[in-house]
Amino acid sequence: MINGYVIGESLRTGAVFEPEGLRIRKVSRIDVSGSARDAQPSTWTFVEFETDDSHATALSQALAEALEPDMGWYSDFLVGDDQVVVFAGKVFRYRRGDAHGRAEAVAYGRSVGTPEDQLDWKE
Repeated sequence: MINGYVIGESLRTGAVFEPEGLRIRKVSRIDVSGSARDAQPSTWTFVEFETDDSHATALSQALAEALEPDMGWYSDFLVGDDQVVVFAGKVFRYRRGDAHGRAEAVAYGRSVGTPEDQLDWKE
């Protein structure tokens, strides 16, 4: 079972995010003014979701198409022993604990403007 979330403000204007099998678990708004950077809003909408592992590829593709390419927004989730990190137009999938795989995703995040302290997904 995949459990993850996407920040509502990270979706590009006009995007439709509706991958097959997605179930919304919770929607919450959180003040992140202490960690928001640059032009990021100070309040984020967390859309928590779940889906079956068999939908991992479709979920990754839907996120890659829906995420705003500016400011380095991303979403991440686990599929079995794999970590999946999705940026606009780019998906990284590597075994949890694979330092090289994580380093590639972090380097990409830096290159697209993800603030350093936000490159902190848990494995």
